Amino acid sequence: MAKFDPSAQHHPSVVAHWENRGASLQLRVADAITAFAGSMTFVYIHAAAFAIWMIFGESSPWPTLTLIVSLEAIFLSTFVMIGQNRQAHFQQVKADHDFVAQELELQTNTELTRQIHVLTAELHRRLLADPQQG
Repeated sequence: MAKFDPSAQHHPSVVAHWENRGASLQLRVADAITAFAGSMTFVYIHAAAFAIWMIFGESSPWPTLTLIVSLEAIFLSTFVMIGQNRQAHFQQVKADHDFVAQELELQTNTELTRQIHVLTAELHRRLLADPQQG
């Protein structure tokens, strides 16, 4: 997972997301496991450990190897799903924030457009007004 750079400008939901993650030991542990499991180091360690174990550890490693790999796959897929759920929640929070900000900007632009119309109409009226009436 990417590191949070506190010196950079970030979307408010990104700041809240990282503050929430940093405050929870459970999320930090899940992030560390997910980061390690998604690395090539994880692949190399497993390839080497399984190769050594199959060559030197047991004469018939397949039943035990199948059990271990299946259990590991279950846990790793659970971490993937947890990460996907957190990412979906983060994206929803960001989308909600963006929607509110865009609606506020639309309202502001609409009000500015109305004011410009009023001012333009007033200028037009004054410029086309009969100089003798002024």
